[in-house]
Amino acid sequence: MTQKTIKVTLIKSMAGQLANIRNSARGLGLRRIGHSVVVADTPSNRGMMNTASHMLKVEPALRSGN
Repeated sequence: MTQKTIKVTLIKSMAGQLANIRNSARGLGLRRIGHSVVVADTPSNRGMMNTASHMLKVEPALRSGN
């Protein structure tokens, strides 16, 4: 079974954000503006993306040609 993935990019600074928003972005693995990560499409990751949605760009990850 293949797991769906999502590409998440940090587009705004975490400076000045509430702690729970910063922690959500860090929990997704984002470190700096322009940094992108591919994460699994799970309810917990969706919740973190929803919390920090105003600072993220979310798009479907490209599938590898296996």
